[in-house]
Amino acid sequence: MNGHLLLLGVRGPELAPDEAALFRKLQPAGFILFGRNITSAVQTRKLTDNLRELVQDPILAIDQEGGRVTRTKGIAPVIPSANAFAAKGEVNLSARAGVLTADLLRLLGFNLDFAPVLDLDHHPGTQNALRGRCWGRDPQRVIDHAGSWNRWLRKRAILSCAKHFPACGRALSDPHFDLPVSDATIADLLKEDIIPYTALMPELDAVMLAHVLFPAIDPDRPASLSKRMVTGFLRDQLGFDKHLVLTDDLDMGAIADRYKDNSDVVGAIEAGNDLAMICHKTERAEDAAKLLGKLPVRITQDAEKRIERFRKKLHGPLKWSESQWETLGKEIEELAAKVPEVATDEGSSPVAKY
Repeated sequence: MNGHLLLLGVRGPELAPDEAALFRKLQPAGFILFGRNITSAVQTRKLTDNLRELVQDPILAIDQEGGRVTRTKGIAPVIPSANAFAAKGEVNLSARAGVLTADLLRLLGFNLDFAPVLDLDHHPGTQNALRGRCWGRDPQRVIDHAGSWNRWLRKRAILSCAKHFPACGRALSDPHFDLPVSDATIADLLKEDIIPYTALMPELDAVMLAHVLFPAIDPDRPASLSKRMVTGFLRDQLGFDKHLVLTDDLDMGAIADRYKDNSDVVGAIEAGNDLAMICHKTERAEDAAKLLGKLPVRITQDAEKRIERFRKKLHGPLKWSESQWETLGKEIEELAAKVPEVATDEGSSPVAKY
């Protein structure tokens, strides 16, 4: 089995015995936690500590962007959104958000944040799951603010993951429900959408692929499962061959409704991703791992090398401190008071509800 090519979700705030047994058996690369896993700071830290006991040097990831995509909003004050920081226009405040995000996550036991969002906000009024989550429409503004946020997140020992490559901001629908389609060409993407990725390339640890179909590039497969996009464009043409590359959640409607029997998981690795992410339907993980175990070594060996290299960059958690947790909460509140949230219609996307 090749369970180490999977990144898995966890059912609840505590590990069930059958779940722990599955994780011990599969030895996935790591885990992603959501709001369903978080009821208190102490409980969350206990959960991440327990996960560390099941898998050697696991990736412990979370979507902690600020604003409405803040998985810890039930237990801590919320850092404002990327949209709010971009509107404020003070890069030093975006940097401060990176510091506080990292300190909070490391205290809870995480080592990877699935952020920053580098999508350009092509359609700010569209229900495409990105409302309020982008740093703006201008590539340079995204570089300035997301770059500062990302730099300080990493300085405080949390690794980062840019998303959603190449351009989920061009989506006209929500990939949680269906597969968006964009008519953008490689030339279109290079003109603006790719600029933040290439500019920040030396300071990014990982890249997440979007569930968006670009027929002008690959008419058959969405970016996340496309060899032309992952291997041909991201790795070979742009040079992201040393970065960890992974899919967005394969349980989203854009993929789950079209690919059955774990063909999405196999297709993801064949396309050049290092990890396939199963966030919710983890009951399929064992069968997925068996199928991945049948892949030729020539397909999996590069992924395994990149995963191992990535693991060596991971930092351990901070020692738990109730007083430090309380201080962080006050510092987040002080920052939030300086950066008024921009009013946006969040729409019906479940992205903020996980």
